[in-house]
Amino acid sequence: MKNQSDFIHSAEELERQVEKLGFLPFFRCGIPGFSIEERTAPEYWFSDEEEGPWEWKGPVIREGHCAYGKLFNKKAGYVSLEWLPDFMNYRRSRHYAKDEDTEALDDVVLQAIVSEGSATVRELRRLLGFAKGRSKRKPTDLVDSMPDEGKLSLDPILTRLMMGLHVVIADFEYYIDRHGRPYGWGVARYTTPEALYGLQTTGNTPEESYHKLYRHFRTLLPEAKEPMLLKLLG
Repeated sequence: MKNQSDFIHSAEELERQVEKLGFLPFFRCGIPGFSIEERTAPEYWFSDEEEGPWEWKGPVIREGHCAYGKLFNKKAGYVSLEWLPDFMNYRRSRHYAKDEDTEALDDVVLQAIVSEGSATVRELRRLLGFAKGRSKRKPTDLVDSMPDEGKLSLDPILTRLMMGLHVVIADFEYYIDRHGRPYGWGVARYTTPEALYGLQTTGNTPEESYHKLYRHFRTLLPEAKEPMLLKLLG
């Protein structure tokens, strides 16, 4: 960024950047300048006095114009609703699980989210029987293949589901202190794009969506090296 006026100073400015660009990773991604980290005014990045991009995530999501999740090479970022249908169309044609068993386990977690409408990690662990002593239900068809209770990490499963755009983050929830003030890191609530934004359709095939996305990224980032561009496309 060249000067102070180019930087992001608020949730509203962040949302406008995402809508203008279509896509915006949260962290540095190997393409200079193409991240919220690099575009945020320095005084707002991990500030003790001012809210910054960490606190802006919830408000931007709730405005309903930008989807958020681990969408870029397993790292967080936004996509505008204008580009979400083609991004979903392409990403859902990909396979991010390493084998059929992993894919089946991913689907169990996805179906739990679909059934509940939305869920936090803690709620998912309870729903799927991973929370010690608090099992509510456990998918019978995968019981034998699941790791022992308490040993399964949902993070990689949710990351794969977000990369495949089967799941996005609906909001961030905070613990409240005795004075009624939120504190700590926000707890992500997961849902499906359909539940949050309605049915996302495009008349394109996955291959056509890929080429449309590629042309947009190439126009948007003409100096980007091909390997980095392909990583963003996923």
